[in-house]
Amino acid sequence: MTEKASLKLSQSTIEKLDCYVYLLIDPRNNKVFYVGEGKGNRINQHLLGALDDKTKETEKIKKIRDIESAGLKIRNMILRHGLTKKESFEVESAMIDFLGINNLTNVVSGHHTQDNGLMALEEIKIKYEAEKAVFAEPALLITINRGYRRGISSDELYEVTRKHWRVSLRRVANTKIACAVYRGIIREVYLIDRWKTSPKKFKGRHYFIGQVASPAIRNKYLNKSVWETGKRAGQYPIKYASPI
Repeated sequence: MTEKASLKLSQSTIEKLDCYVYLLIDPRNNKVFYVGEGKGNRINQHLLGALDDKTKETEKIKKIRDIESAGLKIRNMILRHGLTKKESFEVESAMIDFLGINNLTNVVSGHHTQDNGLMALEEIKIKYEAEKAVFAEPALLITINRGYRRGISSDELYEVTRKHWRVSLRRVANTKIACAVYRGIIREVYLIDRWKTSPKKFKGRHYFIGQVASPAIRNKYLNKSVWETGKRAGQYPIKYASPI
């Protein structure tokens, strides 16, 4: 049997599995490096992709190829099966939250993570008890869900908030307030001094230079909710808030 043939599930198995959540595990350290959900032969698609020289070498594909070039085999584990699509999304999201997106080769967090993913009790209280932000001046809302983590330092928070973004310099020229937003809540407030063009590898992007806003400005917005603003604006990480 060829390697590709061994990576195909029978129709009988596919029907019995229904929707499922799976894990790809590195045999060198027994750590999960990818969490996914799907139906059919989805669990094997990554390994089949790694066998194809034309497949783009993402972090996940590179790890698979590194493991196989060492003469080892990926451990494929089915975490849960016999699920509905909604259930598989929930299990996948919970597992990604538990392991931490930064410890995996997944490109994005699971479905609905921003709405009801892993949170400390303090975060729950902030989310559901936070006052709605009312802006007295134009502000830039910068969503940093992937760059943010619990215990992030003030310097790191500033760095992930200020760069590198696709913004219209004309549009942001009169906007002096930038808010770091994680899961719909403002986590820090900055005063923008100026914008600069990012290096060539970040073509068409810009970053700002600034500092933490004064206590008077910061206290108006810190830990306030911009949930509704975010939902109206869609998934793009840059949103504009206008004075009310």
